Amino acid sequence: MKEFELKYGCNPNQKPSKIYMTEGELPIEILNGKPGYINFLDAFNSWQLVKEIKEALGQPAATSFKHVSPTSAAIGVSMSAELKKACFVDDIEGLDESPIATAYARARGTDRMSSYGDWIALSDVCDKTTAILIGREVSDGIIAPGYTDEALEILKSKRKGTYNIVKIDPDYVPEEKETKQVFGITFEQGRNNFKINEELLSEIVTKNKNMPQEAKRDLIIALITLKYTQSNSVCYAKDGQAIGVGAGQQSRIHCTRLAGNKADVWHLRQCRKVLELPFLDEMKRPDRDNCIDVYISDDPEEILAEGNWQKYFKTKPEPLTAEEKKEYLSGITGVALGSDAFFPFGDNIERAKRSGVSYIAEPGGSIRDDNVIETCDKYGMAMAFTHMRLFHH
Repeated sequence: MKEFELKYGCNPNQKPSKIYMTEGELPIEILNGKPGYINFLDAFNSWQLVKEIKEALGQPAATSFKHVSPTSAAIGVSMSAELKKACFVDDIEGLDESPIATAYARARGTDRMSSYGDWIALSDVCDKTTAILIGREVSDGIIAPGYTDEALEILKSKRKGTYNIVKIDPDYVPEEKETKQVFGITFEQGRNNFKINEELLSEIVTKNKNMPQEAKRDLIIALITLKYTQSNSVCYAKDGQAIGVGAGQQSRIHCTRLAGNKADVWHLRQCRKVLELPFLDEMKRPDRDNCIDVYISDDPEEILAEGNWQKYFKTKPEPLTAEEKKEYLSGITGVALGSDAFFPFGDNIERAKRSGVSYIAEPGGSIRDDNVIETCDKYGMAMAFTHMRLFHH
């Protein structure tokens, strides 16, 4: 197949629309559904992300994509009972035996509000366990190098048989030069083929030079995630997954705050009061996500006020106070943080500290690098200068 006609472009008025190859065949098979323009933007960006994480770390990887940026990316590190419950996957049989299913359970469970209606990319063949997990979530489609027969049958039943399933040739290598048009003018550049690996973290500029292997792993995940996130962007990562992505902000500190707030919510979802919320049995997962988001917020009365809580809970939950949230988050450490460009001020480090950041990777090169390093030293953080900017537009 050399080209594939689309229903429309980014918006319904943008017609005609298609994807095509100027030379050779498209490296994909559409096994089900009819993906659209934005679906393919998500598919091809997300596939590169998981492919690169797999190559860098040697472990199966998955990502949940929305509007051309990842909500999270993860590898198949085993999950605690608390994390499974927080991600709504504690009832999935065989999860521990499927690294690719575990990777997606982590990626989807990180920022469930943003992942609603996501596009999925898997580095490895989609198995039955992963398909069962995907089958019960609201999602637009998936790209993977292959599918087992059982997985394909499950996925084809989604959305009344219209679920988008794309198979990609894992050996496909694109041209070295890439082009796109803006306002009728063609842009050309070399592809960003820069390899992100452990060598990128060798220049540690802080007094603390200790960067454990787990921290390096998480920083690699954060940096590869940033490579396919709309700039400006900042990513927090821990335990083999991105736990907070701040994308497309004009100010670096706003990226840091946005990603940090998402990381905080991810942590708070695992605290006892949240895990034990007495939801009504008929409450669906998206509705539970909305409730948890409000419950954790600074204004939980929307769901806890008399006459409201009865719509969601069997019994009225005790509120999660500001003091309790602060105390819980104060015990978090070991979080890794990556930035797609240099930090211009130490305020980014101050905000990162509040979300348990201990390890940082950023390009460096600011006229205020000394201030940023000094702020890291104040908190005993270890920071590496990568000298590599990762803008993505």
